[in-house]
Amino acid sequence: MDIRRRKSREVKIGAIAIGGNNPIAVQSMCSTKTHDVTATNKQIQRMVNAGAEIIRVAVPDEKAANALGEIRVACPVPLVADIHFNYKLALLAADAGVAKLRINPGNIGNEDRIKQVVEKAKEKKIPIRIGVNQGSVERDLVDKYVGPRPEAMVESAMRHVGILERHDFTDIVISLKASTAQATIEAYRLIARKCDYPLHLGVTEAGPAFSGAIKSSVAMGILLAEGIGDTLRVSLTADVEDEIRAGWEILKALGIRRRGPELVSCPTCGRTEIDLVGLVAKVEKALIGVDKPIKVAVMGCIVNGPGEAADADIGIIGGKAGILLVKKGKTVRVMNEAEVADVLIEEIRRIR
Repeated sequence: MDIRRRKSREVKIGAIAIGGNNPIAVQSMCSTKTHDVTATNKQIQRMVNAGAEIIRVAVPDEKAANALGEIRVACPVPLVADIHFNYKLALLAADAGVAKLRINPGNIGNEDRIKQVVEKAKEKKIPIRIGVNQGSVERDLVDKYVGPRPEAMVESAMRHVGILERHDFTDIVISLKASTAQATIEAYRLIARKCDYPLHLGVTEAGPAFSGAIKSSVAMGILLAEGIGDTLRVSLTADVEDEIRAGWEILKALGIRRRGPELVSCPTCGRTEIDLVGLVAKVEKALIGVDKPIKVAVMGCIVNGPGEAADADIGIIGGKAGILLVKKGKTVRVMNEAEVADVLIEEIRRIR
């Protein structure tokens, strides 16, 4: 798939650059109480292991803001502070050394308060993400568009871009998150034509792991296929590691970036001779933490199995005679179901 990316300016978030020709970065947000430094640091390490390249934490009060310095020192990737309602928390976060500020202009306060945040960001040389959520669009724009429509979200974002630009600040990232795929797609398409700032993709309040990942994949998949988007977060009511894995799977499915194995498996049918659902679950679990960009095929019968296995680095084909382990199209071993996971991991380790 030949994807022609929208031309956007480059913005640096600590050691990570987004926009321009830089890779689309996968990020997520901690679910811990930020003031609990130990718990937050532990979760951050899990997120990094899962593939998070940028991590955001909520800063709802001074207790959380005061913990940022210690968290930042231990965080191996850029740390972003998420601020709502209280501009003073943004000032404290910047002083703590975070790599980016995320503010919602609709609730951060008047222009004077925004100016203070901007001046602090300029002093610390950190970018600001203008994060517009469909549920927090300003009242006058809701009235103007008869609801928080995508057009209202875009005007809200551009209004606050204008405020930052008036203060000679252009180190900006924009997000326009709605809770439906349709509104999200429309909002990002509109903003992509109005400016060249990098865009942070996401569907807000997407839902639980299964349905939320599907909704996010539809919205972000369409936008990314159109070349729109410079970083993304899949927002799920689930474990943060599920968010990160979903983000990578979206990029992987479009051929944009690869991280870790690609697992392909066939749907079950009457020809299946093994517990394919159970086997795939075991293989998927065994592949967690593997970061080699290899293709693994798990097939339930000999109809499509040999073809898929031949195209994979490692293939597993279930049949009456046992489970075959295939490498580059050649059968190298016959296994029983109980040993599949251990054998698979051992064979993956041998791949260079």
